[in-house]
Amino acid sequence: MKRRIQLNLLARAIASERGAQIVEFAVALPLLVVFVVGIFDFSNAFTLKQRLTNIARDAARASAIDPSNDLQGPAIGTNPVSVTDAYYIVDNYLLASNLNDCGLIGSTAAPPVGLTWTFTANGPGCPTAGITVTVNRGYYFPATGAATADMHCQSQNPGGQLAVIGTCVSIQYPYPWKFGQAASLLGVTSVLPQQISAVAVSLNEI
Repeated sequence: MKRRIQLNLLARAIASERGAQIVEFAVALPLLVVFVVGIFDFSNAFTLKQRLTNIARDAARASAIDPSNDLQGPAIGTNPVSVTDAYYIVDNYLLASNLNDCGLIGSTAAPPVGLTWTFTANGPGCPTAGITVTVNRGYYFPATGAATADMHCQSQNPGGQLAVIGTCVSIQYPYPWKFGQAASLLGVTSVLPQQISAVAVSLNEI
């Protein structure tokens, strides 16, 4: 009888430990999911950022070495050759990197503001935010102490200094985050940017 009681107590203790382990696992699982999804999501976002930066640099360089005489009153409904070069380079690099170009080729630029052309596209399979490519062939900034170019490639006030003129190319590319959905498992609401952005500036040579 005594031995039976001891066995019952031992069985209850084992069952209690198993129950505790299940509870611990259930509590830790959402945190583990958020951690794993976060690693993959942010590493993919960082990789995309690096790719876009390289694309913007190559497009800015190619456009900056083009002759600037095409900027003098281009025909209505057409884009300057130097701007079109940057536009096609961005699209070709996106496709070469196995990224959806969102139907960028075939899209028309908004009417230029000064020497700034902006292309937007949101084709099939592209997230809601779409893609935006901005090319400013007359981007100027102070020779010293210039700030980093913004996503709209707006020229900077030289503030009495010598102004340096270059070509600015920016790319805003949609990125469908998964981290927000995973974070909701913990009751956390996260607001993440809908687009990953990159910008590059190259000095005009001609």
